[in-house]
Amino acid sequence: MAKPTIAVAATLLACSYLAVTTVHAFSPSGWTKAHATFYGGSDASGTMGGACGYGDLYSAGYGTRTAALSTALFSEGASCGQCYRIICDHNADAQWCKKGASVTVTATNFCPPNFALPSNNGGWCNPPLQHFDMAQPAWEKIGIYRGGIVPVLFQRVPCKKHGGVRFAINGRDYFELVLITNVAGSGSIQSVSIKGSRTRWTAMSRNWGANWQSNSYLNGQSLSFRVATTDGVTRVFEDIAPSNWAFGQTFRSSIQF
Repeated sequence: MAKPTIAVAATLLACSYLAVTTVHAFSPSGWTKAHATFYGGSDASGTMGGACGYGDLYSAGYGTRTAALSTALFSEGASCGQCYRIICDHNADAQWCKKGASVTVTATNFCPPNFALPSNNGGWCNPPLQHFDMAQPAWEKIGIYRGGIVPVLFQRVPCKKHGGVRFAINGRDYFELVLITNVAGSGSIQSVSIKGSRTRWTAMSRNWGANWQSNSYLNGQSLSFRVATTDGVTRVFEDIAPSNWAFGQTFRSSIQF
């Protein structure tokens, strides 16, 4: 008679776990006014790298639909990976806007302020302006090239990604620098913890952009990560890196937000 009791207890435990870790999927925000310019050339080659640390945006899966965010939006790197749907405000600028067109971009870079220029004439990314400096191919989906800068409406939307979350491990002994990419859902990360097969969970800190650091010695141990996105969803990536991992390697999970 004990077996049914054990089965019920296990079922209740599983349900309790799901109740703690499962939340509503990330929902689009309301619409906000901003402006948008472009950079990086017609092939977006000038957008590679960037303040989020994603490196080659083609191989990282972000492609040419990306944007650099002004200070007001970038939040010192906390917005890296977020996705935005952008529409050119045809009512405000019928000359340079493509009516009804929209494009979804991922935040991959920072547009720094230029205090030598006024905010309405060159200092587009000066605080407190909300501004998108978009990859040229993305910008040309909504605006006419000669316009240069256009008024837009934007909303934050769920990110859709192919495959699972990726972890690139760099650094050296006692310093693991982990770049986390290809994050769906909210796209941006709130917190990360790391665990070796012989250690407990340890909180990581944001080093820069989407790079998170740990100062533990974890060589020779399989690595697990616990990642929480900015909408409150947490995923655990068990033993994503085997015990023979090496600095410079990237590991792809089958788990997504």
